[in-house]
Amino acid sequence: MSDHISMRVNAGRLTGLTGNTVRLPCKVLRLSDDSAIVEASDGGQVEIQRKNVDVTGTYIEVLGTVVDASSIKALATIPLDSDDELDMKLVNDVIELTFESRFDKIFPRYQTGSS
Repeated sequence: MSDHISMRVNAGRLTGLTGNTVRLPCKVLRLSDDSAIVEASDGGQVEIQRKNVDVTGTYIEVLGTVVDASSIKALATIPLDSDDELDMKLVNDVIELTFESRFDKIFPRYQTGSS
């Protein structure tokens, strides 16, 4: 089952997940040809390597592989835009809840060696 996990994370949760597939809900701050700088739900900035991956919208979810504690290689993006701003504090609260051990059966996560 762990082969198919793609946990939702914030910038602070990237540490220790190098090589794993994750989902990062975020706000696009800057775009360049092959990369983007985004703000994760916890306010941290993450570089998205986005070669051949379109970024459309202000708020997106990046599905990608963690390169290091501050960058992700995008596999795809999903637009999250609506008529209103996305409540990133609420998004972050949900992400943090998924890391609580009492929800392990609902939200499986990677084994990182620490809880």
